Amino acid sequence: MSKTEHGVTAMGVMALELTGGSAPERGALAPEQAGMLAERIGRDLAQWIPEIRALELSVAMAHFDPAEVLRPGWPLHRRLEELQARAPGRDQGPRVLAFGADAQGEIPLPFQADAQLTGGGLRVLPFLLSGDPEIVATVADAMEEVLLAQGMAQADTALLAQESFGARIEHARYLTANDLAAMISMQYDNQGLAPLWPLIEAALLAPHTEEWLQQPPEPVLRYVDGEVRIALFDPAGWCDYYTHDRENCERLRGVYEQYLSRQRQMAAVLEAHGLPVLYVHVEPGQDPRQALAA
Repeated sequence: MSKTEHGVTAMGVMALELTGGSAPERGALAPEQAGMLAERIGRDLAQWIPEIRALELSVAMAHFDPAEVLRPGWPLHRRLEELQARAPGRDQGPRVLAFGADAQGEIPLPFQADAQLTGGGLRVLPFLLSGDPEIVATVADAMEEVLLAQGMAQADTALLAQESFGARIEHARYLTANDLAAMISMQYDNQGLAPLWPLIEAALLAPHTEEWLQQPPEPVLRYVDGEVRIALFDPAGWCDYYTHDRENCERLRGVYEQYLSRQRQMAAVLEAHGLPVLYVHVEPGQDPRQALAA
């Protein structure tokens, strides 16, 4: 559950697991298709949590890489919230709102997916529920209990999504924002990126805190003030800090290059999550914590 100037909302996604190696033909849906799919999504969610019928459902009818959703401030959900607040008909009872491409197929900038993050096997459509704060709180709690275990989309909903986006979909299911974060955390664990997740999680859930990565032989990272600072060592400084024999530094050049590659990999993941990365040079013999804290 999230609280902003527009009120209290419950955040989730429709997750589309694509058949191996395939990519959707369309990035966003035109109004008619978008409205039909949004109605199906609302129906699916209400079968598990009937109180949802008393709330407004807003859906982004464009698909994104999960990292685009899991960014500080939840920008895609916040954009949905802004559009929902401006949409006409607020006094006519709970609405189902779909925001995608216009009638000419043009996708507005906030819902244009990052072209650098296409090609993954999981694409997600953000949605949020808004209305009476007490009902939203009840629904948000129920979503956390129900969706991960039971939240498969109905067959006709999945088929409509497949046809509308021109996608080959293996599974379509609903997740809360927290469910999605947990799923991506597990993926990163499987990909050898588990040490990086606490920094991403801090940026998402506790953005005003500080988080360090100090687990040799991993790079040294510090999250603070909305950015991640990475300690940049030259070969001699790297040998010193990671307690390699200085006389063997040249022989370890290949290991040092692997270390730099690991830094670049981590920086790319952080930037995918909307986190600016700043490299800070560390002098030989200097404590990297001191350099990153300066």
